[in-house]
Amino acid sequence: MDLPLTEQYVHGAVELETTARGVLPHRLPAWARRQFPDPQLLTAEAQPSGVRVVFRGTVSAVELRVEATRQSYPGVPPRPPGVYDLRVDGELVGLTTADEGRVVFTGVPARDQLVEVWLPQHERTELLSCRVEGSARPVVDERPVWVHHGSSLSQGSGAASPSTTWVALAAPHLQLRNLGLGGGALLDASTARAVRDLPADVVSLELGINVVNADAMRLRAFTPAVHGFLDTVREGHPATPLLVVTPLHCALHEDTPGPGAFDLDALARGEVRFTATGTPEPGRLTLSSLRAELERVVRQRQADDPHLHLVDGLELFGAADEAAHPLPDALHLDAVSHRLVAERFAPHLRRALPGPPGR
Repeated sequence: MDLPLTEQYVHGAVELETTARGVLPHRLPAWARRQFPDPQLLTAEAQPSGVRVVFRGTVSAVELRVEATRQSYPGVPPRPPGVYDLRVDGELVGLTTADEGRVVFTGVPARDQLVEVWLPQHERTELLSCRVEGSARPVVDERPVWVHHGSSLSQGSGAASPSTTWVALAAPHLQLRNLGLGGGALLDASTARAVRDLPADVVSLELGINVVNADAMRLRAFTPAVHGFLDTVREGHPATPLLVVTPLHCALHEDTPGPGAFDLDALARGEVRFTATGTPEPGRLTLSSLRAELERVVRQRQADDPHLHLVDGLELFGAADEAAHPLPDALHLDAVSHRLVAERFAPHLRRALPGPPGR
C-alpha cells in the first residue's frame, strides 16, 4: 500500500513543498524563506527535526524512498548518515539509515497500532515515496500543540537519533512542531512571525547561544530585539503559555564573547571542536551577561503577562552537568545530556499546560 505524502501522513512540518520527485518538509514558511534566504538558515529549516511519517494500521514493514543531503564544511570531518527512528505505540523499536535512498523497517508487529517514522534532525530529506506492507490510515492528532524555537541544541545536535532529542523526549503527550534552527536562533523578526502564525497551546523559546557565538548583537541591540520578538509572538498568542529558556551552560562562551570558530588544532587531529575568539568589552555579550539580561527582561514583562514563564537554562544543564558530561565539541550536548535536559524541562511544560495527555 502506497501512502500519499500529504499533511495527513507527514506531521510536524510547517510546510510541505511539492518537488519534481516528491515532497520536501520545511520548518519555516515559504514567505519567511524568501524574505531572508540566508544559506545557513535555509539549510537548517529544511532539516526535518521533529518531522515524522505517522499512520495507524496493521503493517509488517515500512519502506521510505528519500533523497538525503548532508551539510559539510571543507576540512571538517563529515557528519555520519542521518538516523531514522521507528516508534510503535510510542515505543522506540528500530533505528536505521538510508541505503541508496531506501529506508526499510521490517519485522513490525502485525497488529493495529500507531506507527511513526521520525526523519533525521540534521539531514535535508526529500520524501519520494512511502510504502507499507499491510493497511494504514491517517491519524488525527488531537494532542495539544507545542511550538518550540531554539538553536542547534533544540534542533538536536549531539542526540543519538531524531526522536531522542531533548525536545522530542520532553513531552510525548504533546504534538510537537520543532523550530529549533542550528545557528538560526537570532531573534529574527520573520521567525517571530512564523511562531506567531502557528496554532499552539504552548510556546517555548530557547534563546541566547546563537546570539553570542555569532557575535550578532551588543547589549544595546539585544534587549529591544527580545522585546520585539516576544511582542510579535504575543500578537498571535496573547494568552498562550510562553516559556523563555535562558542559555544552558557552555563553558566556552560563559565569559568569552563570540564569534565562535572551529578549533583548528582539533581539526588537525581529525576532531570537530569549537573555540571562542572574542575579547570581553563593555556591552559585548557573553552567556553570563546575556542570561542575566534575558532574565531581567522576562521578569519585567511578567508584571503584565501572567502567562509568561522563565526557565533557567542552568537548572536544565549547569556547570556541574557540563563537568560530569563534557560537551563533545565544546558546544553541543551529547546523547545522555539530551535526556537529562528533557527530564528537567518536562515539568515546566506540565505546569504551563496542565491536563490529561491524549492522542
